[in-house]
Amino acid sequence: MNDTTIVTDSVKRFKWVGTRPIRPDGVPKVTGRALYGADLKLPGMIYGKILRSPHAHARIRSIDTSAAEALHGVKAVVTSADFPEQKFDYIGPERVAVNFWHVTRNILAREKVLYEGHAVAAVAAMSSSIAEEALSLIKVDYEVLPHVIDVDEAMAADAPLLFENMITRGIEPAPTKPSNISKRLDFAIGDVEAGFRQADVVIEKEFKTAAVHQAYIEPHACVAKYEADGQCEIWSSSQGHFQMRALTAQVIGARLGDLRVTPAEIGGGFGGKTVTYLEPVAATLSKKSGLPVRIQMSREDVFRGSGPTSGASMWVKIGVKKDGTIVAADGIFKFQAGAFPGSPVMNGCLCAYAPYEIPNQRAVGFDVVSNRPKAAAYRAPGSPISAFAVESVLDMCAKAIGMDPLALRHKNACRIGTPTIAGPKHAHAGYAETIEALMKHPGYHEKLGPNQGRGVASGYWFNGGGESSATLQVNADGTVLVATGSPDIGGSRASMAIMAAETLGVDYSTVRAIVADTASVGYTHVTGGSRVTFATGTAVVNASRTVVKELCKRAALIWGVDEDGVVWEDGYAKPASSNVGDFKPLSLKEIAAKAAATGGPITASNGVNAGGQAPGFSTQFCDVEVDPETGKVTILRFVAAQDVGRAIHPSYVEGQIQGGVVQGIGWALNEEYIYNSKGQLDNPGFLDYRCPVASDLPMIEPILVEVPNPNHPYGAKGVGEVNICPPMAAIANAIEMATGKRMTSLPMSPPRLLAALSEG
Repeated sequence: MNDTTIVTDSVKRFKWVGTRPIRPDGVPKVTGRALYGADLKLPGMIYGKILRSPHAHARIRSIDTSAAEALHGVKAVVTSADFPEQKFDYIGPERVAVNFWHVTRNILAREKVLYEGHAVAAVAAMSSSIAEEALSLIKVDYEVLPHVIDVDEAMAADAPLLFENMITRGIEPAPTKPSNISKRLDFAIGDVEAGFRQADVVIEKEFKTAAVHQAYIEPHACVAKYEADGQCEIWSSSQGHFQMRALTAQVIGARLGDLRVTPAEIGGGFGGKTVTYLEPVAATLSKKSGLPVRIQMSREDVFRGSGPTSGASMWVKIGVKKDGTIVAADGIFKFQAGAFPGSPVMNGCLCAYAPYEIPNQRAVGFDVVSNRPKAAAYRAPGSPISAFAVESVLDMCAKAIGMDPLALRHKNACRIGTPTIAGPKHAHAGYAETIEALMKHPGYHEKLGPNQGRGVASGYWFNGGGESSATLQVNADGTVLVATGSPDIGGSRASMAIMAAETLGVDYSTVRAIVADTASVGYTHVTGGSRVTFATGTAVVNASRTVVKELCKRAALIWGVDEDGVVWEDGYAKPASSNVGDFKPLSLKEIAAKAAATGGPITASNGVNAGGQAPGFSTQFCDVEVDPETGKVTILRFVAAQDVGRAIHPSYVEGQIQGGVVQGIGWALNEEYIYNSKGQLDNPGFLDYRCPVASDLPMIEPILVEVPNPNHPYGAKGVGEVNICPPMAAIANAIEMATGKRMTSLPMSPPRLLAALSEG
């Protein structure tokens, strides 16, 4: 790996922050001892299975479970009738609103099945084979209905309706006729029409992207144990066990305090494991049977029944002056929500032009339901989709005026104070610096060969803050336990230990970081949105600072001096001045050994609702070679510069960037959901759903651009998501340079590219 860190003058050096200690979860994972959702076995545990619809769209006339219930070894059967009805209401901020009327129907279908793979009923039995047999005995009377898969077709006036009473939100006056358009969004600043009149060059283009899955290695799994006293324990492989608790409690009608959720190790998520699919079903089966129940999805279940990200249909128009000034941008973004509303189209609209200073902008978004699995988050959800369209058109603009594509982006790069399409102004820098890093990269200036091309693109993601909690315990031997509520999917245990060690001034090896269950630490929002190092890290640092104050207090007691006469430096309590007295510095270990005599346990907890997060910016370039006989694209070089604030653990940051780029390459060249004429998924497995493998990839070079966030104790910015935003456009731009063909639909697979090349 060739890794480079660009350090700005304002970056301070620390003892532990910015180092690369061995990851704390490494040994359990490489030895196979880490426990994932499907690994837990409880005494008396039975096995749950879910019956899924074979139809893309059908009305459920009746469900007969009597034969399944009578089968020897079956302990419980559930359908939607076992769950309380939910109120139809959108709860929370619009960008992340939840409607439990939809949630409960996605977990188990009620009036209709809305996609192939939609869960209909579930059984729990003494063995998996008995549970499978029981599923075959459940009789569902379906009235098969016409279906619609494509987003443009779903928006047509004569399209089959998933919901006969869905009236488009966001339009005034409200439409009187139902449609599959759940919501329309409009964002604008400036005067777009006037802006285009100022342009010397105006380019517009239509684009389409396919739905792609997060493709995590570990299928969804959970274990639930419902006790007779109404208490329920759940072990869940998810990105947020507090969210799993909240959603499960709502869906089954339980109190939050009666559910205790323990996080298992998680084998990948990328946003796809922020959704509740199994936990309420497992809990209800356990309640009915009186026994612990484990449910795990098969790989086919994952593809058919859990959320990919949206496919989209887009139109983008951009106007520039001859000197490269972007004067106007316009776009229509139509996103597939899947079977229930809630695509990331708002994110797509808000991120589309965010890296740029454009005085006149407009983005119109449509959230559209269709007979597909409900869309779920996937790494900067929405932003990679709109970036594909916008960054492709920007490349066309640069070519039209004869300007280097990086120079065009740098000229128009957003700065502190640049307005965004939603109104608020950018409060953080970092984007221009990523462009400058690539401009200085020697690879950007290397000569290309025949059938080769170079493409650049940029991306933006908000990054997150929000609610997090942490608890610190100083043990009698001087070791420190850090407990948080953030499932570790990107190295957070290492980063939490690093930040605690840095704040306390102790050796990293003496700090152990764990992820605690919902009864052992305060509420913590999901691991998602690139929020954990910023928000949970803030809680850890705050708790560490409280411990430092307590350590100084204990040292004052030991020395018999006033508390303000003690300072903490490099892991030691020291007299604040010579006037305090001549005392030998006391280490944390020495103070901890006397904790019982000086006031008892040394602990601290902290909870935050963190604000002030800084967004993520990424700029990337890649070199490709296109085989004109097959249409195969070979990635020769990929360089990704990203503003990371400050890299708490640089190896993890590099891994995040490389992982996002790999997923972007798959999204660009091969990955897609393929449906047949019946609305059934034809490629629900890794054999036919083509993810990149090692032989498809070059060594991906991350460049860490450090522009610290002043709102975090150590300058951290989220790093897990923006890296997936540029690759699709960068590759499309490189293909255009290599072949002269502008590809506007994803994936740019060999058959599609060969067909384009054959057109002459």
